[in-house]
Amino acid sequence: MMWLFVCFAGSAVLLAAIGTYGVVSFSTAQRMYEMGVRIALGATRRDLFGLVLKLSLRLVLIGLGIGVILAIGATWTLSSLLYGVSSRDPLIFLAVSMLLIAVAVVAGFVPARRAAQVDPMMALRAE
Repeated sequence: MMWLFVCFAGSAVLLAAIGTYGVVSFSTAQRMYEMGVRIALGATRRDLFGLVLKLSLRLVLIGLGIGVILAIGATWTLSSLLYGVSSRDPLIFLAVSMLLIAVAVVAGFVPARRAAQVDPMMALRAE
């Protein structure tokens, strides 16, 4: 039963990474004109990189907040399947939260790098 949960958890993390990457990449592609304007007005590449990573982290933090609240509410269902761990162990919740934040950073890295390397002339002409 534990391996089944591990497989489902791994699949969920993979889907979260793909979904976060997709949303951030699409949002960044839609905002290329804005990125070009920002660079033309003096924004640095680091500013754009941080802007896109903040978007990625904001999405995951909202999801984490909702997910942790729901997970605490659902722990009584799974408490009989746990061995050697409390159903409300804060260390587990913290470790999972850190894992999902790391996944968000990795998933947002490629779109952030793409946004930071945008040529302002090409972005402004595309509109």
